[in-house]
Amino acid sequence: MTYADLVFAGGPYGGRVFLSDASRCRADAVAVSGGRIVAVGSDAAELIGPATEIIDLDGRMLIPGFQDAHVHPLWGGLDMLRCDLADLATQDEYLDRIRAYAAEHRDEEWVLGGGWQMSAFPGGTPTAAALDGVVDDRPAFLPNRDGHGAWVNSRALEMAGITRDTPDPDDGRIERDVDGNPSGTLHEGAMTLVNRLLPEEPHERLREALAVGQRYLHSFGITAWQDAIVGTQYSDAGDPLPVYTAAAAAGELTGRVVGSLWWDRTRGLEQIDDLVARRESGRVGRFAATSIKIMQDGVAENFTASMLEPYCDGHGHPTENAGISFVAPDVLNEAATRLDALGFTLHFHAIGDRAVRECLDAVETALKRNGPRGNPHHISHIQVIHPDDVPRFRRLGVTANMQMLWATLEPQMVDLTLPFLGEERSSWQYPFGDLLRAGAALAAGSDWSVSTPDPMAAIHTAVNRRSAPSEWEGDYPPFLPEQAIDLGTALHAYTAGSARVNSLPETGTIRVGMLADLALLDRDPFEGPADEIGDTRVLGTWVEGVRVYEA
Repeated sequence: MTYADLVFAGGPYGGRVFLSDASRCRADAVAVSGGRIVAVGSDAAELIGPATEIIDLDGRMLIPGFQDAHVHPLWGGLDMLRCDLADLATQDEYLDRIRAYAAEHRDEEWVLGGGWQMSAFPGGTPTAAALDGVVDDRPAFLPNRDGHGAWVNSRALEMAGITRDTPDPDDGRIERDVDGNPSGTLHEGAMTLVNRLLPEEPHERLREALAVGQRYLHSFGITAWQDAIVGTQYSDAGDPLPVYTAAAAAGELTGRVVGSLWWDRTRGLEQIDDLVARRESGRVGRFAATSIKIMQDGVAENFTASMLEPYCDGHGHPTENAGISFVAPDVLNEAATRLDALGFTLHFHAIGDRAVRECLDAVETALKRNGPRGNPHHISHIQVIHPDDVPRFRRLGVTANMQMLWATLEPQMVDLTLPFLGEERSSWQYPFGDLLRAGAALAAGSDWSVSTPDPMAAIHTAVNRRSAPSEWEGDYPPFLPEQAIDLGTALHAYTAGSARVNSLPETGTIRVGMLADLALLDRDPFEGPADEIGDTRVLGTWVEGVRVYEA
């Protein structure tokens, strides 16, 4: 008899295994051999031999490994190696850390880092004058937590030649003071005016950053992910593609990774041949660059998310600004058609309701011209969806890629979003419940380093429509509670749902024959109250039956 290498079995309190299958059944044991699941349920115990490792579930829960369908682990790891502001919350805390980092790294040509929250500053825009007070001997460039804006000092503005006479780029905005002078915050494409000057990170430094990011994701039970920007146009970190392929070739990539190749919005359809070539060179081991990332708009907080109607001025009056669609709809439709025909998965960024509609229109155009090809296209973020577009997700087979953690009231939402969307449009935000009821397929991701990669914190928010304890920023009521989804649906989205958009059919569920990509939770979150879901922690993570994280 061939015994199992590894068996997860129940103790005195029984085994709890969330299969994440269509029927949402559970089991009490799982056996693993040769990196695959060989038995589920009572048959697993029969495969225990003298050399079998036994993991006692004992009231804890085994689940398929989480899969993050929209994340930036190389950037996140690099942030952790630089001046990391992500765990702080106020301007004074940011300035203290930047001052200390600059003093400890006097040999660095630039002060780099980021992770600040817009809600820490009036209007969400920090100033060069404040940053000059802690670093004035060299340039500083510090993107905010969502990556859609950057805080720079006067030295950086000077080096980039940014003055009151510098026009805003088509895809961004230079924040200015009352006299029209650049004040120290650069939005969207305006960041490129400075970050194109940044020194390129050495390849080995990027390999280190990827390793740091990968370890961090594994600590949250994440076994696979989709890197949402694989390109050179949106970061100073260089091109992640050779970093991933080198790590995969060397056996250093312990997670499964889909690379979303960046669609350069400054170019047109001529770039498609280049993307095909990058896909062919980007298939190594556990890495495959089979997706295309198209960023269709910005974010609502800086008024660059693309809206069907203009933003309000904060007092309920319409302005003339309806945001920015980065890719013209006719180009988007043609690009989607050609890329779909070539077998690429389309991975859209869409925050505003106009951007969501334009992305759905593009997929609809591709389907009409190409016929259904089964490519798992998905739209990430989906903050504001016009009600008329909710049923189109199911009709077009487009997956709603949720960043569930954001569907809550917190200072950035209350101060920088709601007043400028208006009452009706504010009620259309993160309509997870409506999408579920309309039959849309759901996937999930974190967008780390924009926000924590902890899936249980995000799932807590999806179920409660309030922040998890670890993310608490104030005592607010549930945000649009009618849009909550149940725990089983949220877990399924973060496992099987994301496995689908990642085109990893041998993962995402627990059943015989599947790869043993698994995570062990410290409790059964179904057994406790809903407001404690976010307290759940990961005790261990396995990829193909090999432990890659232990608490």
